[in-house]
Amino acid sequence: MNLSIKNVPDDVAEKLRQRAKKNHRSLQGELLHLLEASVTPHRISFEEFDRKMAKIDFSTPGDSVEIIRHDRDTR
Repeated sequence: MNLSIKNVPDDVAEKLRQRAKKNHRSLQGELLHLLEASVTPHRISFEEFDRKMAKIDFSTPGDSVEIIRHDRDTR
């Protein structure tokens, strides 16, 4: 199937060209990649999620009692 987009602003077209060049793709290849990415659900495994959270040092308190004590003690 062929698709066509008319009246693309010059600045948008230039940004797409730059993005394609940066990703070592043709403009057509970059546009197809963007379209595919926009309609493909991105699911990650629990292990991948866990690695990402560890990388940003995301943690939650282990017990709500800690939160309540901290809140009480800071008043």
